[in-house]
Amino acid sequence: MATLTYDARGLVEVDGTAPRIAELDGERAEFDARELTTRKINAELRRLVYEEGVRDVTIRNPGARHSLGVGILQRCKITFDGSLGYFGCGLIDGPEIHVKGRVGWSACENMMSGVVIVDGNAGSLTAAAIRGGDVLVRGRVGARTGIDQKGGTVIVLGDAGSMTGFMMQRGRQILLGDVGPGLGDSMYDGTIYVAGKVKALGVDCVPGEWSESDTEFIARKFAIYGLGEPPPLQKFVCGKRLYNYDILEPSERKLVL
Repeated sequence: MATLTYDARGLVEVDGTAPRIAELDGERAEFDARELTTRKINAELRRLVYEEGVRDVTIRNPGARHSLGVGILQRCKITFDGSLGYFGCGLIDGPEIHVKGRVGWSACENMMSGVVIVDGNAGSLTAAAIRGGDVLVRGRVGARTGIDQKGGTVIVLGDAGSMTGFMMQRGRQILLGDVGPGLGDSMYDGTIYVAGKVKALGVDCVPGEWSESDTEFIARKFAIYGLGEPPPLQKFVCGKRLYNYDILEPSERKLVL
């Protein structure tokens, strides 16, 4: 029996040939991650997508491991049949990822494009600094969801924690549950739609005027993801009082600084 070792290519034999972990069926593949380390799972996923040209990968039993599905810069479909830990699906550009479970902190961080759908709840800092694509969480999300968001769309079907949309720069959020205090605090641009109750608005987050483009956008996103008829939504935008600190009144300067 050949001795196995592990390097940047994944699990390899000493003679350099790679044993197949996944079961391949044309452009589809599936493998069980129960006995694999995070490094091996990601290496096998990258091998399938980049070397084998697989367009649809299913990973069973991810076991809530951290940092799975990161750095995939290719159009493909990835299904995690289970929950992920922290920093899942970060730094991606193009894939459609379905997590059939929960995700921990900082899922989808710095996402450039693509789609991530989470069937369960998500931790704090979900979709931090994303620039494009859609993140759909069917459950609840923690604090600071969409912090420093620079584009894309975040859709949450459940409640959202405190400081959601903090320092938001661009993009949109659709929050169908109740939202904690500090919504849109210090946001610079972008739009936040809320169906539930908002405990408190953050600094410089104000109600916005509804337009036909808002109606079209909401209807399109609900249709894409089969969410049914949109409920009545409140719209929140940046009040632009923080654009120029030097013209703030003393009382406002104390509040902001």
